[in-house]
Amino acid sequence: MQYFDDRKVEFESIIDWTQVSAFDVAVWQATSTIPYGQTRSYGWVAAQIGKPKAARAVGQALGRNPTPILIPCHRVITSSGKLGGFSSGIDMKQTLLDTERNAK
Repeated sequence: MQYFDDRKVEFESIIDWTQVSAFDVAVWQATSTIPYGQTRSYGWVAAQIGKPKAARAVGQALGRNPTPILIPCHRVITSSGKLGGFSSGIDMKQTLLDTERNAK
């Protein structure tokens, strides 16, 4: 797969949003705007969706993300620069971030 060969990949996904809360959809859509190889904070995502005090709820919504990588929740970190959580574990989150930063 190109993604793991250190080559930049743009994913186009078709996700059924009908069984998902409006809040989760908003979080996932905002997260999907984070450029490949970059990170943003949970607070940034919260501000993007008009809920600047909802950083913790953003983290919970990202934890419900059914398609990590397609909805790049690994690009969301804490405001202090720490990785925060990830459904596949912190080591995998770091690997994904490193893969994107090293992409050609």
